[in-house]
Parts: sequence; structure tokens; C-alpha cells
Amino acid sequence: MSSCYCCFLLLAVCCLGLGVNAQQTVPAYVKQCKRSSPKLEECLIKALHHVRPYLVKGIPEIEMPSVEPFILDSLTLSLTGGERGYKITLRDIHMYGASNFTVSRLKLSHNGQPFEAKIHIPEMKIDANYTSSGVLIVLPASGGGLFHATLGNVAATIKGFVSSKSKGGQDYLNVDKLDINLVIKDINMNVKKVFNNNRILTEATNLFLKENGQEVLHVMMPQLKVKMAAVIKKVVNQLLSHTPVQLLVTL
Repeated sequence: MSSCYCCFLLLAVCCLGLGVNAQQTVPAYVKQCKRSSPKLEECLIKALHHVRPYLVKGIPEIEMPSVEPFILDSLTLSLTGGERGYKITLRDIHMYGASNFTVSRLKLSHNGQPFEAKIHIPEMKIDANYTSSGVLIVLPASGGGLFHATLGNVAATIKGFVSSKSKGGQDYLNVDKLDINLVIKDINMNVKKVFNNNRILTEATNLFLKENGQEVLHVMMPQLKVKMAAVIKKVVNQLLSHTPVQLLVTL
């Protein structure tokens, strides 16, 4: 899934300012922070970096799968206009590299404002199946193949709101709203196994993607942000339902 999961988890805990039960065993993947510490945000960043190797392997005891790969269902892109405009649909999208993140800034919630985190990922890779329709550079381009992209210097800004509820004498959190903004500086896209290995269409498609990578990314971005936020929110809430707040932050 995503490196953002535990970020939301820890941010949410500190936004609500809840405490810890000393009788409970702290799991290896949790680095506790003191709510009263003047360096709370610095501690939270260290806690997020501490959890990175666990994100790669997954955490079975809280039903957390590996973040490698992060999976989306589909994206549909209209890349040129007109009745026979060129359209691509990506399916079974696998994104790699999310676990190699660095948190540069945390801003905790105050006075009803959302929490905010800024994260940098040096490189992410995308593999997907794709189908296309329409005309590309005067060539009929209906068919399909394999899509690959490398995204470099990925900056993510995450904002959200959380609420809490009590169950069995312990407190649990829920992410009520989540928004993601992505800035991707470098992009390289290509396709292969296109139209039964049609060389001309493969070269035409790759030329289009090479010359218009940022434009393709611009078309992709609104759907990508919404779908990533929805998937992350769902999984984070599943994780939060298994992890009481009292395990995460000391008084």
C-alpha cells in the first residue's frame, strides 16, 4: 500500500493528544513519542522513518500488507480531443518505491485545522496493463499492451482530519477525510508488447509518451490523487481499528 499509512496513524494520535497504558507491550514497529515533548514533531519523523522496513515486509499482526507494490484498479485518460481522440485505460496498476520515503515536515492539527505532512520519494515505478482506442499521429491505435513509468523526485503533501471512538476500554482513531497533492518533477513512460508487437505502433506510442510525458501526467493526476486517497483512507482505517492509540504515545 503506501508509506503514508503510518504517517496518518502517528499524526492522528498526536493531534488528539491521547495517552498510553504502561501495561501494554509495545510492538517492534512502534517507536513511542511523548506527547509533552517540545520535540514531538521531530520524534514523530523519527518514528515514521523507524517503520520503513516493516512497511516493506508488511505487519501481519495488524493485518497490514506490504506497501510494495501499492495497487490501484484503473485510470482512464483522454489524451487528444475529437471524435476519434486517443484514449488510454490503465488497469491492474502496480506502484513500487513508496516505502523509500523521507518525511521533511509535519504540522499537527490545531484549532480544527487539518494535520499536514510533506513527504519525498526519490523514485517510484508503475507497471500496468493498458488498452487504447482512437487515432495516434494519424495511425489507428486501438489495442493494448504493457505500460511502464518511472516517476522521479516525487513530493507529496498530505492533509486530513481524524476522529476517535472508545471500544473495550481503549481508544481507536478513524480518518474521516484525506487529501493528497503530488508534485512529480521527472517522468519517463513507455509501452511494450503493443498490438501483437506491432513495431510501428509501438514506436509511435513511445514517441508520443516521450514528447508528452508531463501532459499525460497532468491528465492522469486528478484521478490518481483521488484514487490513492480513497485506497489509503480505507486501509489506514482498517489498521487503526486494530491498533489502540494507547500503544503509540506516552504522556
